[in-house]
Amino acid sequence: MKTELIERFAAIVGPAYAITDQQALLPHLVETRGLYHGASPLLLKPANTAEVSDILTLASETGTVIVPQSGNTGHAGGQTPREGHEDVLISLERMNKVREVDLAANTMTVDAGCILDNLHKIAEENSRMFPLSLGSQGSCQIGGNLSTNAGGTQVLAYGNARHLCLGLEVVLPTGEIWDGLRKLKKDNTGYDLRDLFIGAEGTLGVITAAVLKLFPRPRGHEVAFCGLASAENALAFFQMAQDVCGNALTGFELMVRLGVEFTLRNIPGVRDPLASPYPWYVLVDISTTDHEDSARQMMEALLTEASERGLVLDASIASSSTQARAFWHMRESMSEAQKPEGGSIKHDVSVPVSKIPEFMAEAEKAVLAFIPGARVCAFGHLGDGNIHYNISQPVGADKQAFIAQWRDVNKIVHGLVLKFNGSISAEHGIGQLKRDELAAIRPAIEMDLMRRIKRAFDPAHIMNPDKVLKV
Repeated sequence: MKTELIERFAAIVGPAYAITDQQALLPHLVETRGLYHGASPLLLKPANTAEVSDILTLASETGTVIVPQSGNTGHAGGQTPREGHEDVLISLERMNKVREVDLAANTMTVDAGCILDNLHKIAEENSRMFPLSLGSQGSCQIGGNLSTNAGGTQVLAYGNARHLCLGLEVVLPTGEIWDGLRKLKKDNTGYDLRDLFIGAEGTLGVITAAVLKLFPRPRGHEVAFCGLASAENALAFFQMAQDVCGNALTGFELMVRLGVEFTLRNIPGVRDPLASPYPWYVLVDISTTDHEDSARQMMEALLTEASERGLVLDASIASSSTQARAFWHMRESMSEAQKPEGGSIKHDVSVPVSKIPEFMAEAEKAVLAFIPGARVCAFGHLGDGNIHYNISQPVGADKQAFIAQWRDVNKIVHGLVLKFNGSISAEHGIGQLKRDELAAIRPAIEMDLMRRIKRAFDPAHIMNPDKVLKV
């Protein structure tokens, strides 16, 4: 990139916030799993929406590609600049203000660079809750969460990022600003532009602010870690939990024993919640708003009935908030716990909840037939059908040789997902990782409609190109 153009971009944000040093840029050029490495001559850190607008206006005039990057916690390479190009990165980390908290409307209007965990704290300070919960919440930013339509552990009760957002402010590739920061729960006035940008992975514009939904802070909260004999019993247990708890059931996580073993072995300070090992585990989370004791009563009633029916073989109810966090830490650490075990081929899929046991059995049989000795570490959100079907290399296998089979294993697992009318991307997005596969499995008219939308919003093709789809 010519020095003159770099200087024009730097003049918008100030020299201190226009990063050209390649050593400083390195953390922004690699995707979290190391699957994608890119290049960039420049990282811009604007202070406000007006500066974002000026950046995109200049980019549109000069044909400069812009790649928005939030906390760089994505798992599909959507935030990574391309190799062999001069993609300019834009980070909204300086745009981290809460613009308004409206307790009457139960909303919070925030800049897109706000870290998710900080939003949790601000909601709590106002006796409210923002329920989007992710393992990366200490570093991910709400703009990225919305751009990928992040899911997390409480989708069962509250929905994913799309369901938690009422309005957006977006800078278009032309530099125009769309102010859609509405706090309305009912608004049937034409096309829903908000939902076009949520999940678009920065290919249609840059989300700069959002109106988020807040909820009453629970008064009663209980977490239990349960041992079960089979995935079929876990499904039956989930159906029972829905009947007993209704809307108070805020989490229902499924874990295979191998995932627990990996976590016990590789994550410091983790302890097995149960005295004996079991083939499968479920983490149950119940939240109530009426009084503190109701969640405990509900949990005890649920576990008693499940035990009597032989669905739950053993269970531990967290005795404190510290122990409850420890139970959740066990579940949220499973992906990290796989790293010391060598190569890991990961899948973020969803199938109808009723088909999860059948999918698990067929997928394991097919994977082991293709790679004998592979270790299936499956876990995820049984309540909404989202399974992280991760496969660790056989003990003693060559890591690179194992990872080289990624695409072949994807075909096996994703083929079964499609057989069960599921999705190959439940919450991580498409990015670069699944772009070509998306084009292969979606109807031609659907892909054509997506390309038409892309061309309409981004005629110069400067917004995060080659992500989600090729135009």
